[in-house]
Amino acid sequence: MKLKTLMLGAAAAFALAPASAMAERGSDGEVKIIYWQAPSILNPFLSGGTKDVESASMIIEPLARYNEKGELVPWLVDEVPTVGNGGVSADLTTITWKISSGIKWSDGSDFTSADVKFTYDYCTHPEGGCAQLTKFENVESVDTPDANTVVVKFAGPTPNPYGPFVGGESPILQAAQFANCLGAAASTCTEQNFNPIGTGPFVVDEFKPNDVITMSANPNYRDPAKPAFAKVTFKGGGSAAASGTAVMETGEFDYAWNLQLAPDVIAKMQEGGKGTPVAGFGPLVERIMLNQTNPDPNLPEGERSTAMHPHPFLQEPAVYKAMSMAIDRPLLVEIGYGQAGKVSCNWVPAPAAFASEKLSCDTQDIEGAKAMLDAAGIVDSDGDGVREHNGVPLSILYQTSTNAVRQDFQALIKDWWSQIGIETELRNIEASVFFGGDAGSPDTFQKFYADVEMYANTFNGTDPQAYLGNGLCDKAPRPDTQWQGENISRFCMPEFDALHAELTKTADMAERARIGRELNDMMVENGGMIPLVHRGRLSAHANSLGGVVLNVWDSELWNVADWHRIDG
Repeated sequence: MKLKTLMLGAAAAFALAPASAMAERGSDGEVKIIYWQAPSILNPFLSGGTKDVESASMIIEPLARYNEKGELVPWLVDEVPTVGNGGVSADLTTITWKISSGIKWSDGSDFTSADVKFTYDYCTHPEGGCAQLTKFENVESVDTPDANTVVVKFAGPTPNPYGPFVGGESPILQAAQFANCLGAAASTCTEQNFNPIGTGPFVVDEFKPNDVITMSANPNYRDPAKPAFAKVTFKGGGSAAASGTAVMETGEFDYAWNLQLAPDVIAKMQEGGKGTPVAGFGPLVERIMLNQTNPDPNLPEGERSTAMHPHPFLQEPAVYKAMSMAIDRPLLVEIGYGQAGKVSCNWVPAPAAFASEKLSCDTQDIEGAKAMLDAAGIVDSDGDGVREHNGVPLSILYQTSTNAVRQDFQALIKDWWSQIGIETELRNIEASVFFGGDAGSPDTFQKFYADVEMYANTFNGTDPQAYLGNGLCDKAPRPDTQWQGENISRFCMPEFDALHAELTKTADMAERARIGRELNDMMVENGGMIPLVHRGRLSAHANSLGGVVLNVWDSELWNVADWHRIDG
């Protein structure tokens, strides 16, 4: 089966099985999942890494989430609040959630509105560092009039009130378990962060960071017939190639995530007959982030990669525009993703209404890049092949996670940049470390101790308001946030902040889309990042695993409670 077919029909091909096909809780034995980026923590508020958010989503859950069509669906509540059903106030300043009755934490205690309010207090604590803080942008208060009611009040009219407590990135923490983990203490709570009590279908038996998680079926899960699997082995680490092989060729594992591999490699694996790739396009973009601050190791610790020291040349338009012009994106798509990739000039390529058509980047222009640098007076004055800007050589450290496709991209881009007079040192870091949230590590993508770094990320749902908030000045990781924060490039532009504030107050969908496109353009045109490839999400499951529905709008493991074993 070709990847193009998979892109068009993944969800339809593996729709949920009817209830009669589901086994009793725990009767299907063990399911084995492999993520080649190993989880390092099970608290998504302390990590922006997808592998941490998705592994945690099997245990802790939000009030509502998005299905495979991008539709908002109730999860721990009776219905999604809207203006029509009275759950959202007519003036758009309040949203009221009604928690479903009888929901229990995995320890048997009641799940209540107090846990929801605590989660808000936890993430917004002024002495803490929360990786998901943009979800709570513009929230004024969270009130709990009774055990089953949560009232979120916003500072002003908020047409999209579905940031807090929605999607895999904004789950609910148990107040009793995390009571002593507020503020600066958050990162010290190892037991809580590694073994969260949840409402999800599974509970943690043992968590070995950057290695393996073992889980069991939650005995207090709200549906007595689910999950079908009694045990989960969630293996982390290795490579995308090894993960794909383990599902599609050897049958050792049941589900492999994010098979970032060349198309011919996927096709060869599928010939093994043990598994099937599934794919779909959401808003996932492989990009190069440009550090707006100086990562020089000679700077004092605590000042590197902070706003105290601007980058010596990456804020110069001629430099970052020339770097982008030198890249052959169609070739990157061809060698890296085939039909599972598209050239992207945008930070937000989907949904279509938010995808800008203003930017053009699908044609490489080495000579034009050289001419742009020459015109800006950025030339090689000493004949060593490297241009200088105000006496500083255009010499950069380019880092990314360890992955065959990414290392291929690095090698090609290094060559293209050398052709325009930019010297590049390549570095790759083990993915579980790079995408981890350890404030003490110098190698995380949040700390950004390099000039440029490459990765991909996405957002939950179909409205990118919170995601676009990643460009706000105050969301930059820094020492006083324990290096948490979504503004990885340290981009800071007052006009961007003002326009994003306008987005939060705009109700008309056409106008929201227009503002979203303008924010996208502002980030790219002003050097926050260089988009490369709009990537399809490609994973694989065993032919014996039923119930899998690939979801590009939320956690891929969103419906793991419905997974079951297919006989024969």
